[in-house]
Amino acid sequence: MRLTVVGCAGSFPTAASPGSCYLVEHEGSRIVLDLGNGALGALQEYVDVTEPDALAGLVLSHCHVDHCVDAASLYVARHYHPDRSFDPLALAGPTESRDRLAQVYGSADPAFLDRVFAFEALADGPRRIGPFTIEAARAEHPVEAYSIRVSADGRSITYSGDTGPSASLVRLAQGTDLALFEASFVGTGHAPGLHMSGTDAGRAAADANAGLLLLTHLVAWNDPEQVRAEAAAVFDGPIELARPGLTVTM
Repeated sequence: MRLTVVGCAGSFPTAASPGSCYLVEHEGSRIVLDLGNGALGALQEYVDVTEPDALAGLVLSHCHVDHCVDAASLYVARHYHPDRSFDPLALAGPTESRDRLAQVYGSADPAFLDRVFAFEALADGPRRIGPFTIEAARAEHPVEAYSIRVSADGRSITYSGDTGPSASLVRLAQGTDLALFEASFVGTGHAPGLHMSGTDAGRAAADANAGLLLLTHLVAWNDPEQVRAEAAAVFDGPIELARPGLTVTM
């Protein structure tokens, strides 16, 4: 299984990175975790989205724009393609995903999206997409949001999505090979139920006995090396900082 960081900017895209987007590949099959603002263009460095079978599915952790809004652009790419023989693409996400994407178009009726996406609710339990098993746990965030574990052939990636410190994340991530954890904050004293700091991400990775900790959702005004140092103070495993184009193979 291979992970490629497409976008990892926290809360808004930067000149260096789109919003959150991660490509996961195994045995010739591909899924995307989140598709934030600016990510669809960058994704095409790795995947020809004009091909009907380019992706097996899309998984959205939640419906804030920096994690989901380019799904609307993917709709355009698939719906208006001259070859309209595309089967609907599996889209697993919050129960509100269908309505929220329709709102991007100013539509009160989301039925038009069903020609392109086959919506599934992450709240409904584990599912298979291609060779991948997808599991989810409710995250600590102001909207309906999920942390996501992707497994294939005995290897796993656990993506925190946006979340404050969470016991459910630690349970979901137990023994994971790659902890792809957000670290939006530095220092202490932050509002609860919103985001994690480097310390929070490192502690969650340690409690989950994770392998590699990959820190992501890095916010423009924070020093990423400070984020790394905070995580390293509580997690003694390997730590990397996410950056567009970074690839991890397990």
